[in-house]
Amino acid sequence: MLVTFTTKSHADITMFGDVAKQLLDIMGMSGNVPGAIRPEDIPEALERLKQAVADDPGEDEGSDDDDDRKVSLSHRAWPLIELLGAAQRDGNVVMWDRYGG
Repeated sequence: MLVTFTTKSHADITMFGDVAKQLLDIMGMSGNVPGAIRPEDIPEALERLKQAVADDPGEDEGSDDDDDRKVSLSHRAWPLIELLGAAQRDGNVVMWDRYGG
């Protein structure tokens, strides 16, 4: 499953469902698809996501095996952080749904 995040303030962002649900959980959302965040709830969700990124140790730099490398939380969350920031700036709702509705 793919999940697309939308707001009037930013281009749509599509990501794998498991990643989207992980990020929604970090933000304090239910993880249900479809869903939405009201403009007044965006600052707290955005702060939770930024804090999780700051607390994440990132990739294991000691691994030489490409199969063992994981995409860091900051790389996965960055597009959503940008989208949430734009929505917060403009006072717009953020919605998400399965890709293609």
